[in-house]
This record gives sequence, C-alpha cells and structure tokens, in this order.
Amino acid sequence: MTSELPEMRASDSERERVAERLREAVAEGRLDMEEFGQRLDAAYRARTHGELVPLVSDLPVGGLPAVDTAPSPVATGSGGWAQRVGGPATSNGGFAFWGRFVRKGTWTVGRKFTSLTVMGSGELDLREARFQERETVIRCFTIMGGIQIVVPPDLNVEVNGIGLMGGFGEHGQTESHPDPAAPRVRITGLAVMGGVGVERKRTRAEKQRLKAERAEEKQARLEKDERKELG
Repeated sequence: MTSELPEMRASDSERERVAERLREAVAEGRLDMEEFGQRLDAAYRARTHGELVPLVSDLPVGGLPAVDTAPSPVATGSGGWAQRVGGPATSNGGFAFWGRFVRKGTWTVGRKFTSLTVMGSGELDLREARFQERETVIRCFTIMGGIQIVVPPDLNVEVNGIGLMGGFGEHGQTESHPDPAAPRVRITGLAVMGGVGVERKRTRAEKQRLKAERAEEKQARLEKDERKELG
C-alpha cells in the first residue's frame, strides 16, 4: 500500500500544503527565489504524490503527509485562492457584434476562454471569479472594438497580445502584488483598430476593508501616543 502512494493522484489541498512549506523555506533562507519559483511551479503542475515528494524531501519537514480527510488550510492572501480553483466552467467565451458582452461577479472562467468583438465591446471582471483550473488562457480578438479585463492586484497575470493600429496591454495605477497561491492567467490575442486593456483594481469590499484597517491602525497609534503622554 505504501509503495503505491507516489502514484496516487495529488489533490489541490496537498499541492497547497507543499506550496506553504516552500514559502516557509524561502522565508527561512533555505531556498533562494529562483529555486523557490521553480519548485512552486512544479508543485502546482504536479499530478501525483511522486511529483510532490521530491520538492520538499530535502527540507527539515520533508516528506509528504499521507492522504487524510482533515480540513486543509486555506491559502494565504486576500483572494482565498484555494477555494476559488476547480469546478465546471460557467463560460468559455464571449462574442459581441455591434453590441456588448459582460462576464462579472461569481462566474467560473474556463481553462481556455476566447472573446471576440467586432465593432462592439466586452468586459471581463475576474475580481470575484472562480477558475476551472490553475492555469488559464484568455484569448482576446477585437476588430474596431474593445475588450476591458479587470483583475485583482494579487492575481498572477501575463499579457502578451498584439495591437495593430490599436492597443493591447496592462494599464492603471493600482500596484500588483501577485500571490504565489493565485492562479496563473495568460492574456493573449490581437487588437485591430481597437484595444484590449488589462487593469488591476480592488473590489469595493476590499477597498472598504483596507480603509477600515487603516482607520484601526490610526486609532491604535493615537491611543498609544495618549498613553505615553499620560505616563
């Protein structure tokens, strides 16, 4: 039974436990950033226990825990990514001809999503979306139209489309803070006399949460200063 373990299929929760172990190792200086990146990528691509075991076998807490039914820890980061990967896609594409299509809210993005606009527009909002798989490819094609893609600051995004008498790229002022636990999204395609824009933007709820945290921190500093003055 034990000899069959390496060939058993790995679950998302097991991949996340290995990823967390790797993050701890790089924080302790046991791995450099290049090796961390290579191992993390391999962990998320792993299909079996046999592929996961070598990634942590040379670390102090090496080895892979046996499969069990205990609840797995939720990935760190504002996105709660461990709970947002998996499940059937609710949409694999969008099309607009002299019109507009929209995908937003809690929809599930297909592994390969293709969008096309002809003298029209499209909007893809990934801030609250789920993902069918950890690796996602979004292909955008627009002719005399536009496609706007909104992503959260901590999503891993790669943009490499082509603009022909148009634009294709990432814009906006919100800083990106990619979370190692987040899915990887590659956005590619072609814009002809049109544009495809990718913007990093927080949700309204996230903005309110950050605002509340800053207010609490400010209040804590004021109370600390008052205690110093009284002391």
